[in-house]
Amino acid sequence: MAPPSLLYSVKQVELATRARLDELLKPAGVTALQYTALTVLERRDDMSSAELARNSFVTPQSMADLVGALERRNLITRSPDPASRRRHVISLTDDGRALLARHAPAVQQLEEEMLTGFTARERTAFRGYLNRARAALG
Repeated sequence: MAPPSLLYSVKQVELATRARLDELLKPAGVTALQYTALTVLERRDDMSSAELARNSFVTPQSMADLVGALERRNLITRSPDPASRRRHVISLTDDGRALLARHAPAVQQLEEEMLTGFTARERTAFRGYLNRARAALG
């Protein structure tokens, strides 16, 4: 029997990761997708909804719903872009930053669990391979 394709294996890891993140974040009332968007904003604040969608791997339509939910929870704010009146930018609030800080240790522990059995060199190589694969498709 042939081993599963690499694409299948990558998807299985993504599904397992999302399920575990959803479980981990459920007490905070956020989903893995919402958490991902918050981490994107943590790295680069003042993004448009379209930019945030691209960087969070969701459609613009899904992002509109996600942004609305995060804004209602006071985890993000939307404001007019000073450089362009037609554009709005999204930023983390103090509550959003606090949520990320509270969950960072548990998320790091999940990543450690996923990489159990990898050497430091393998972890670095794995991260590099994933980033190269993403860049090749993006």
